Amino acid sequence: MSKIFISCALPYANGPCHLGHIRSTYLPADIYARYNRMIGNDVLMVCATDEHGTPIAVKADKEKKKPIEISKRYHDMIVKDVESMNISLDNFTRTTDEAHYELAQNFFKSLYDNGYIYREDIQQLYCPNCNKFLPDRYVEGLCPVCGSEARGDHCEKCGKALNPTELDEPHCITCGTTPIIKDTFQYAFKLSELEDALKEYISTNDNLPANVKNYATNWLNEGLTDWILTRDMDWGIPVPLDEAKGKVLYVWIEAFLGYISSASQWSKVSGKKWEEYWNDYVVHFIGKDIIYHHSIFWPGLLKAYGCKLPDMIYAGEFLSLEGEKMSTSKNWVIWIADFVKDYEPDLLRYYLTINAPLNRDSDFSWDDFQRRNNDELADVIGNFLHRTFVFTKKQFDSRIPEYVNPTEEDEEFRKAIEELPDSAGAYIADYEFREALLEIFKVAKKGNKYFNDAEPWKAIKEDPQKAANCLYLSNQLAKTLAYTLKPFLPSKADRIAEIMNLGSLDKWEDAKIFLESGHEINKAKPLFKKIEDKEIEAQKAKLKENLTENEDDNMSDLVTIDQFDEFVIKIGEVKEAEKIEKSDKLLKLQVDLGEEKPRQIVAGLAKFYDAEDLIGRKVCVVANLQPAKLFGTLSEGMILATGASGALLSPDENAEVGERIQ
Repeated sequence: MSKIFISCALPYANGPCHLGHIRSTYLPADIYARYNRMIGNDVLMVCATDEHGTPIAVKADKEKKKPIEISKRYHDMIVKDVESMNISLDNFTRTTDEAHYELAQNFFKSLYDNGYIYREDIQQLYCPNCNKFLPDRYVEGLCPVCGSEARGDHCEKCGKALNPTELDEPHCITCGTTPIIKDTFQYAFKLSELEDALKEYISTNDNLPANVKNYATNWLNEGLTDWILTRDMDWGIPVPLDEAKGKVLYVWIEAFLGYISSASQWSKVSGKKWEEYWNDYVVHFIGKDIIYHHSIFWPGLLKAYGCKLPDMIYAGEFLSLEGEKMSTSKNWVIWIADFVKDYEPDLLRYYLTINAPLNRDSDFSWDDFQRRNNDELADVIGNFLHRTFVFTKKQFDSRIPEYVNPTEEDEEFRKAIEELPDSAGAYIADYEFREALLEIFKVAKKGNKYFNDAEPWKAIKEDPQKAANCLYLSNQLAKTLAYTLKPFLPSKADRIAEIMNLGSLDKWEDAKIFLESGHEINKAKPLFKKIEDKEIEAQKAKLKENLTENEDDNMSDLVTIDQFDEFVIKIGEVKEAEKIEKSDKLLKLQVDLGEEKPRQIVAGLAKFYDAEDLIGRKVCVVANLQPAKLFGTLSEGMILATGASGALLSPDENAEVGERIQ
């Protein structure tokens, strides 16, 4: 028996879980864990919420709350989401737990004492308006590599890890001020010294899937640089050095340790040593957006500390929604809490697994979800099981009949049943979860054909033994389906076990043991029901309504006269206008507001006006909006126009440029 340490990527505690989280990380980890427990391996599966870092601090600032209040709110939501999807974690903790603080500080201090962490004088962005140094997530600007909008630490479009000082056109996200560069110091990790060791780890580790190996190799080929491990913030784990007052550990050193702190807390309760699991076999299940961190940063830290490196890093690719990238800010997303209000979690577990391999991007479509539920779960698996159970009750008094004088067709079907546990199990062991489920579905489909060809409703009168053999084998497949579906559809598998009086589905090898003749089963009800068109149309409508509501941004709400008085609207004159490349609706305008130099304003007018037609036009401008980036272009105001036709709200020709309307 082997010991296996399984971790799920730590969910960040600034929002609940959506379908993408489950698909890329928690579901595959759960399938793998359940299967390994069933084949007799000793599994420890852990996770925790990642609760430090700037996004939570920023959200707390906006809501005028303490960061711990924000993280506690979302921790509780995430726990409910994970539990509702039947994810069989052995332990789920928080990175704000005292035990995690102690472990993280000891880890840092050990690396520091051993010379892997050193103080480095650096230049850092500083906001003169907020009077503070800006951690990476407090800065936004343009990626120096691809020109897209980027955060201070990362460009989502090209995947480049960034330093805030590398950004083009940076601004403080709190006040919009352009930051200045000032001298300060932080603590850096000697990642560059571990480059050769990490190259060997990636190149010689045959367990790693292609997407992880290729991604990590590309980064290593560029050469590694040392990595800043600390930030100037109040929210986080304090750096355990006397000279480092006001500095905290960067989330990407201490969050990894959430795997270990969660496991160590499990050890205190269980009395078992988590180290025995880690030292045997370690597998991390993550999303592809954090491959870099888990394949280079984390192994580098572990190597420096003297720990065994992970054996396997499995990275699930992205999940889109109705053909579009999911966006929580636009509410183009399906939250787990909303899904389980309307549908059983096993239906989602099936769809997310069968839809596409984890090493390929996939899409959630309500229409396709309905099709797979109706055509595969209901019509194939559910239909086969229900017919088997109903006919056994009706014609054989709910008892498994005898198997005598089988035909060639009977024996061929029996062989398929016997081989299913091994073939499906081999796929799961090799992390090919979709292929395993397809194998199960294929044999269930074969069971439907076998049942139809045998025609037991006729044979019971003309050849009773033929009908008996058919129901004997059909019940054997039903039992095998209960076991092999358990990692994928745990609730439905348990329901099959209840109907068949199987007891608990603990041992995978029991799937190969046929039920004895005379074994009694219980009365059955249909396990799967079809989803009606009107339900799906309602779900699609709700999704679009949520997007529309978000885009409207509640602008229809009433405001007070004091709130309205905060807006500064001035008369402006368009001096220059040009289309923004690759955008069919945006124009970049230079607008004279009677100030020292024109304002650059991005306006969605390209569908209604040619750029040259706007030059010389007087317009109404909201002049005191916080600067923002639209399509990578800085916009310093808003042109007032109607939403439907784009008609400009033009002032009287006698109005003076720069004159304030309100």
